[in-house]
Amino acid sequence: MLRILSNYGNMGKLAIIILMALFVGSIASSMAAQRVIVSGSSTVLPLAEAAAEVFNAEQNDYRVSVTGGGTGAGIINIVEGRSDLAMASRDVTEDEKRQYRNRFQDFIIGYDGIVLAVSRPIYDAGVRGLTKDQVDKIYTGNISNWKEVGGPHSEILVIGREESSGTRDTFTEIILGDKKAEAPAVNIRAMGSAEVKTALAGSDKGIGYLGLNYLGGDKIRGLKLDCVEPTIESIKDGSYMLARKLSFVTFGKPIPGARAFIDFINGAKGRKIAEENGFIPP
Repeated sequence: MLRILSNYGNMGKLAIIILMALFVGSIASSMAAQRVIVSGSSTVLPLAEAAAEVFNAEQNDYRVSVTGGGTGAGIINIVEGRSDLAMASRDVTEDEKRQYRNRFQDFIIGYDGIVLAVSRPIYDAGVRGLTKDQVDKIYTGNISNWKEVGGPHSEILVIGREESSGTRDTFTEIILGDKKAEAPAVNIRAMGSAEVKTALAGSDKGIGYLGLNYLGGDKIRGLKLDCVEPTIESIKDGSYMLARKLSFVTFGKPIPGARAFIDFINGAKGRKIAEENGFIPP
């Protein structure tokens, strides 16, 4: 009887040793994985996060972590070595190229449309679309009441984006004619598309612009721009003017983990993830 218990005890000890070895091996494998830091555009953020989750689960060589902050912040982060990839919803500017000796490499990962959206009460009151000229006048303060564009007698709450936003740069360049142009009528400067959506949903008189993939829910509605509805088809064929490419940007040659993540997101699984999250694959 004692011999049986002794044998059982030895088997139990062996099992514990094996489990500990597996646990230590798992930790060692995790520590050996190359860390890949991605930061930047809040528009690209949902795509990068969804892709990173699948990428991290499928292999053990690299571990991707993703944070936002805006395209401009992402560019600074890769220059200063805090990130390996910058998510960008605009091109690297000429000023950035001059300042940092143009060591940037750009990798297109998809396309997106910037959607003009309004609070649901404004849409229901009859504002279903605007012209480029009307949007320009709203953001510069020359139109300040919804009744001037076929809506209710209500002051317009104008929502814009912070200065580091690539979405802001694209919107300002296309609508106001210069990415450095001022939009003095802006009442709220949001940090990202999610904040724009929240601000619109919490108001009964707001207008703002956000990435196509953020459009949804019952409290906001997208508008036609110059009679063209923002859809995947109109963005692909170029008929919708507020369309832009989305990229990963590196400062110099990408490290192996960054290169692997770029290849993954542009591969079959990455393209499927993009489509599932409302983005247009390249």
